[in-house]
Amino acid sequence: MIVPELPEVESARATIERAALERTIADVDDRDTWECRPHAPGEISAALVGRRLTAACRQGKSLWCETSGDTDSGPVLGLHLGMSGRILVTDGGGALSEGGDRVPGEPAATQADHHPEWTRFSITFTDGGTLRLFDKRRLGRVRLDPDLTGLGPDAGRIGAAAFRDRVGRGTAPVKARLLDQSVLAGVGNLLADETLWQARIDPRRRVDTLGRDELTALHRALRTAIRAAVRHGGVHTGVVVPHRHPDGHCPRCGAVMARSTVGGRTTWFCPREQT
Repeated sequence: MIVPELPEVESARATIERAALERTIADVDDRDTWECRPHAPGEISAALVGRRLTAACRQGKSLWCETSGDTDSGPVLGLHLGMSGRILVTDGGGALSEGGDRVPGEPAATQADHHPEWTRFSITFTDGGTLRLFDKRRLGRVRLDPDLTGLGPDAGRIGAAAFRDRVGRGTAPVKARLLDQSVLAGVGNLLADETLWQARIDPRRRVDTLGRDELTALHRALRTAIRAAVRHGGVHTGVVVPHRHPDGHCPRCGAVMARSTVGGRTTWFCPREQT
């Protein structure tokens, strides 16, 4: 199963923005005490009923919604997709919009019909439509006023100079640096491998050995990889991602892909081109 990274979370955010904003909340099912911890059942519901979702926001892999009532602003609703979560939104007539993890296989919408128990949190709007967090593995999280202070700048929006300063600082392997959410928010394992392959940089290289031009190229590759993943449906659509296995070959030069562990994560790279 593919862990949702920045592109998948952006898909979920866009779904909420497109289909769920400015609809009055009539009911909330927050009974899943694991997904909604540390809130007690009914606590999230009491804070949201009668309000509207007014904005869908994202920084890295973190997703949250601003809320408002008729006369005041409400709490922030944090929605974490976990490892395989999706956001499903229906309108008053039942038409579905969905966003999040798009792993090949049975669509989440079909699974939701067959497995209603995998809906861990839901909002029902006064028009009869719903917003659901569909999470087969029960690893997502719903929380009021989530703490976002530890996140670095968003990987899709950071400029080249700030990227060079933050990523090029220290002695960590470059892949580990990319995965550090306090340095740069949003890069996961697959996106890091795709970016480093695109930039032809060995994931094991210490960041203090990367020159200015290499860091600029890495920033450009990251932006390109994010845009392509958002456009095509997720990080699993990356060029090198399908070749990350023992029999895989570099899609540029044909070399057998190499495997290592960097920053505690399984890492695949081209030993011929990534230096």
